Amino acid sequence: MALEVGIVGLQSSGKSMLFAALTGARAHGEVGMAAIPDPRLQQLAEVVHARKVTPAAVRVVEVRGTGPELLGKLRQVDALLVVLDGFSGTRVPDDDLETLKLELLVADRDHVERRLERVAKQAKSGDAKVKREAEDLERLLAHLDAGHALADWEGELPPELEPLTTKPLLSIVNGPDGIDLQLEAELAEMPEEEAAEFRSGESALAAVVRQLVETLDLITFFTAGEKDTRAWTLRRGSTAIDAAGTIHSDIARGFIRCEVVRWDDLVAAGGHAEAARAGKQRLEGKTYVVEDGDVLNVRFNV
Repeated sequence: MALEVGIVGLQSSGKSMLFAALTGARAHGEVGMAAIPDPRLQQLAEVVHARKVTPAAVRVVEVRGTGPELLGKLRQVDALLVVLDGFSGTRVPDDDLETLKLELLVADRDHVERRLERVAKQAKSGDAKVKREAEDLERLLAHLDAGHALADWEGELPPELEPLTTKPLLSIVNGPDGIDLQLEAELAEMPEEEAAEFRSGESALAAVVRQLVETLDLITFFTAGEKDTRAWTLRRGSTAIDAAGTIHSDIARGFIRCEVVRWDDLVAAGGHAEAARAGKQRLEGKTYVVEDGDVLNVRFNV
């Protein structure tokens, strides 16, 4: 499953421009995909003569507005991108950031209060487990009423809550002191080579995407074949069976073993067969912990 990021911001901050810049001109609506730049992928593709190259991607969700109900749509995302107005001259980005944090806190409070109402009714049955949850929710509600985010809660949170104020939050100032999102959105509509002529380096948003990946402690592994060479993201510490499931659930179900080679060893060797002959490729089982830069070839039987 792709990393999922929610875009939030006050009115006219530039949320839609960020969405367009990240997902490209062909993306429409409030959900799109943003590629994660990785120069290693193209090097691998050239070595195996791949006909198709597929980068890892971030799923982007834009919320057009604020308030508990709208922000509640972001409870399942992995991180939040907050867009701050640095262009108009009528807003102070730091103040807007605090306002957005308060909006998220209010949304969490509303969510906890609604769940407490439901659980409190169920607790009347005398079920000890439900009664304990109701007591925990009462304490959480008091914590939020005191102005504290759920990220500051020292105890364990009920898994059903999916709170907003515990999610990693990255802010982007839309303006001269940050990123010109209108320009980035316009460049996203151009062919990559043409857009590069207008930049002194890579897209300013490429660094944002990479920061998201680092914040969520993700690694990248690759599958490199002539038909398709592809990058995938995985939580650091995940195993070969987790990687197989990321590729396809059937592959995980029929997992036998996987062939592993480092991406740079594969490039240096000039191909899979050459890497194997050089002793750079090895066989690993389900419990192997995948490392950033591994190229996997999963053997499976369904």
